[in-house]
Amino acid sequence: MRDYFIRRLMLIPPTLLGVTVIVFVITRFVPGGPLERAIAESQQLDAQGGFAVEQIAGHDMALSDDQLQKLREYYGFDKPVLVSYGDWVLKVIRGDLGTSYRYNDPVWDVISDRFPISLYYGITTLILTYAVCVPLGVVKAIRHRTVVDNVTSILIFVGYAIPGYALGSLLLLYFSVTLDWFPMSGFTSYNFAELSIGAKALDIISHSVLPLICYLVGSFALVTLLLKNHLMDNLASDYIRTAIAKGVSFRKSVTRHALRNSLIPIATTFGQNITLILTGSFLIESVFDIDGFGLLALTSILDRDYPVVMGIVFLSSLLLLIGNILSDILVAFVDPRIRFQ
Repeated sequence: MRDYFIRRLMLIPPTLLGVTVIVFVITRFVPGGPLERAIAESQQLDAQGGFAVEQIAGHDMALSDDQLQKLREYYGFDKPVLVSYGDWVLKVIRGDLGTSYRYNDPVWDVISDRFPISLYYGITTLILTYAVCVPLGVVKAIRHRTVVDNVTSILIFVGYAIPGYALGSLLLLYFSVTLDWFPMSGFTSYNFAELSIGAKALDIISHSVLPLICYLVGSFALVTLLLKNHLMDNLASDYIRTAIAKGVSFRKSVTRHALRNSLIPIATTFGQNITLILTGSFLIESVFDIDGFGLLALTSILDRDYPVVMGIVFLSSLLLLIGNILSDILVAFVDPRIRFQ
């Protein structure tokens, strides 16, 4: 098993190279890049100032050849794609993700400013999802087709059918605008620094209630029903009937045998869910105006801030690969029959 996980760890670097080189090439050939934007802004400035526009290469250009060359050097477009990618990889190895075009700050500083918010929502969502869905799935499997099972199924499917960002808009309209129970946007209030420790905690909680509801509704149905269906299959298996026939109580049969086997599919999806810790949801963050990692990714793509885009792709891919390895470890821990060779 040790050799298996060592091989999995060794596959991370080439996988990251494959993902990042594809994204890097796409950023070079997609239209509307930073160079084109700089030219368009220069044209607008000259048009507003009434200056003559110089004709270059059949296009209206307000920049000279020397200025264009300097812009290409500044954005790294003066070299072939693979050479520029090699330079980016060498910087990443040294811990340098580049400099943001929009903020003119190191990419790592731009991303790290959003880490506390993204980690807070990601970890809280992950904990609440498994803390609520696992017991709920057990109850629904044991009390199948009862009032508890039917009512919770209706609520779960209704929540799953509504997109998180649409639910966020409805929650804001009712609880923030109509009832004025919760703040409308942001992670904290404007006077957060002036509050006491207890007041700061309450302020963060009040700002987090509505976004967390939107984060949770999407994953509740998947985890709950996945556990319920597998637990029902295991409860109907021969080994459970045999254990009960030999005198093992139904409670111990569920908790010690059936539940452990039912957690295997939950463990396999843990690696995908752990990416929420970092990436979050840019739509939900846009609705609630949360300056997190997801919103940063969206604005970076729209602004063609390619160094930030590459930094986000690199970190997200790395976290996903590590999450998949953690899923394999959890599967081996839950299922003693698993032996990775």
